[in-house]
Amino acid sequence: MQEEPQDRTTVRIYTDQFIISGEIAMYSDSRLTDYIISAHDFIAVTNAQVRNLADKPLFGADFLNIQKDKIEIIVPEVMVRPA
Repeated sequence: MQEEPQDRTTVRIYTDQFIISGEIAMYSDSRLTDYIISAHDFIAVTNAQVRNLADKPLFGADFLNIQKDKIEIIVPEVMVRPA
């Protein structure tokens, strides 16, 4: 059985304490909403950059597991625009 190809999707995630930018692996024909609904307790994010809510950089990491229940907002980075 051949696995479906996965694409790297760059996202921005907001929690009550952090803004996290990084990549998630999603199947090429799936929506971000479907990915979140089907995810278990944690979301794997690679090439992550973590900032506080004042937008001050805190650290970067090759890999982070983010607790799904802590996510307040998740948006594809390409959809983010200045206010």
